[in-house]
Amino acid sequence: MTRILPQFKEPQRILAIPALLFLFLFSSTCLAESTATSEWNISADKITRFEKPQRIVAEGSIILEKREKVLPKPAPSGQTGVSSWAELLGEEVQEPKMTPDDLTEEQAPQYQTKTIIKADWISYDIDQQSINAKGNVSIESGEDRLTADEAQIDLSKELGSFAGAVITREDHELHLEGRKVEKTGVNSYRIEDGWVITCKVEKGEVPPWSFSSSEATIEPGGYAFLKNAKFNIKDVPVFYLPYMVVPVKNTRQTGLLFPEFSNSSRDGFGLNLPFFLNISDSTDLTFYPAYYSDRGFMPGAEFNYVASENNKGTLTGSYLDDDLSGSDQTTSYYRDTNFTHTNSDRYWLRGKVDHDFGDNWISRLDLDVVSDRDYLEEFSSGMTGFNASQKSFLETFGRGFQNQSEDQRNNSLKLLKSWNGSSLNIDVLAINDIRADKSGPTPLWTLPSVDYSGALTLQETPITFNWDADYINYWREEGVGGHRIDLFPRISAPVPLGNYLESRAEIGVRGTMYSVETYGDATWTEDDTPTRFLPVFRTDLATMLVRDYSLDGGKRASLSHSIRPFAEYEYIPDDNQNDLPSFDAVDRIDETNAITYGVDSFFDFYDTNRSYTGQYAYVRIEQSYDLRSEASDQPFSPVAMKLGWRPLPGLSLAYKAELPVESDQNATHGLEGYFTNSRGDWFGLDYRYNELLDTEQINASFKVQLLPQVRADFYIEHSLSEEETNEATVALTYVAQCWSVQLNTQYTPTDERIMVVFNLANIGSSLGLSF
Repeated sequence: MTRILPQFKEPQRILAIPALLFLFLFSSTCLAESTATSEWNISADKITRFEKPQRIVAEGSIILEKREKVLPKPAPSGQTGVSSWAELLGEEVQEPKMTPDDLTEEQAPQYQTKTIIKADWISYDIDQQSINAKGNVSIESGEDRLTADEAQIDLSKELGSFAGAVITREDHELHLEGRKVEKTGVNSYRIEDGWVITCKVEKGEVPPWSFSSSEATIEPGGYAFLKNAKFNIKDVPVFYLPYMVVPVKNTRQTGLLFPEFSNSSRDGFGLNLPFFLNISDSTDLTFYPAYYSDRGFMPGAEFNYVASENNKGTLTGSYLDDDLSGSDQTTSYYRDTNFTHTNSDRYWLRGKVDHDFGDNWISRLDLDVVSDRDYLEEFSSGMTGFNASQKSFLETFGRGFQNQSEDQRNNSLKLLKSWNGSSLNIDVLAINDIRADKSGPTPLWTLPSVDYSGALTLQETPITFNWDADYINYWREEGVGGHRIDLFPRISAPVPLGNYLESRAEIGVRGTMYSVETYGDATWTEDDTPTRFLPVFRTDLATMLVRDYSLDGGKRASLSHSIRPFAEYEYIPDDNQNDLPSFDAVDRIDETNAITYGVDSFFDFYDTNRSYTGQYAYVRIEQSYDLRSEASDQPFSPVAMKLGWRPLPGLSLAYKAELPVESDQNATHGLEGYFTNSRGDWFGLDYRYNELLDTEQINASFKVQLLPQVRADFYIEHSLSEEETNEATVALTYVAQCWSVQLNTQYTPTDERIMVVFNLANIGSSLGLSF
């Protein structure tokens, strides 16, 4: 908890004794008076001054305002050129600090009100440096406010005692009351017969929930230590602890987060009681000691650090000694779920780190190590489940994890260096292989992969030199690997065909060299150092047609319609590549002799200044025609189509499809859309169909504010081809003043789960507690 009472300086500075004595000598009693010193303004309906002992007694509408000097910044030097090496090097220049001795007549100090004390009656003892106040006492200091019926304040020791006190903190709405409140130190307090709530309530109002105690102490560091603590709903106590600690500071604090309760048809009753450890302002550690009655104890931990926006990291781990795992595949657990793992030691280690080294060097680390292919599907919900981790990492780092059904998990370290027109990428990739059947070659690791690419304009000509240069060392535990160098230089230039046509041609050659190695029991019967050289030629042709349509008579906006027909040609000769190893798509480049043609159409909004304000719709249609003789029977590719439409603010629709035109082609369709409004309601729909894979699936989700305090969330993943719901989640959230509760139900083919999540205002967050 931050400082509640005002901080006072040394008595001689705060009270400005000479100024007060001056007042004593010239007046004894006055009505509706006010006076000012260098640091205080004092006003009241009546002020009486006494000399022995020196005392001020004020009555009626009393206001004491503490004023502190705010020194102006030093005047600029007036130099217009480079004034120091720091400026020349682009470093931050430290301005000299000004002291009161530096002030000139033109630079008079400014005053700022730091503390306001109000009361109906005050006795101010100047010799003892103490204040007694009665009636509607209030002290405002920064974001803190204290009100009381009576108060005794020792200004020199910064101590005080308050009867019938209420303490509030405006920024996070901390509210604390007590029959008696004592300020026992600079930032420590003792409270008798009080209660605390972390949201704002009106005076005299019964709080929706509160922590109450017979005695509480608040120590430096922001913790309230409660004796005989009770958790109350309204005025009804529902939970009792003889001793309790509650964080009450507006920074991240060590302490317990709110638990998660669940009940699962597969896992049994579950409880997760997270504990947050605040290591420093930029690092923290959260423990997740979860327990499932049918599976056992499942501890987890998450470490976070944030040095800056581009330097941050999160590492998370979970472990379970699974009571349901075993070698007997005939148990109901395996029979009902179709899971195949037999290991009881189960875990998931994941994490991401972003770090910028300066000089345009950036790095990205991604970890995803899991014990078995079933883990991520079994433990997809909850605080440490796949869904929560995916959402958290996407929000923090902008990238998540592979689909939870993937059985080869990527772990990578990437380094990127950029120059003008070129970039260097260094990538180390390790694969966590969790396939149930691991026969045959193991996954390929890259140790490392180095890619140097860029573009360079030749002198002042329109000719551009482009290049891609790759080196990869492929390693695997079992199978064929080796080294590969792939060089792909190209030269491109525009083709002058007139003012209304844009055209460009590119020619290059691709050279690939290998050094093949075998690992484990694998064999390689071809040449160990094969090579490949492929010429590549591309050219394209396009034009643009634009027409503007005025809206509202052209007074406010216009709709611009652009049509861009295009044609592209690519030629790669046939080359037998069967003697090359097959690591990825680069090793098998198909013969190409085809024309691709299509049209792009855009509908864009512009304001009266021709500034772009948004897109209304777009259409892209393209198809390829194969010129090779062996493709003469069926030369046309499927028609690829992309359409987007934003008919209303908050409504967006997109459709993507491949429509077959030949007998051996298959259709694919994808439709997605979403709608959101100013109230925050959201609806999303995603439909996918693939004729070749015989899959058809629809996903839908929505969030609706049913009532001012009730929100409903729904998500369903349904396979139309298999006539099975893969996942369905329904959640109802009730948000009241200062608290909320969410009832969450989840269905999968292998489990049915119910979770209850209870939150109190300003308690609990992904980085701990904040008030």
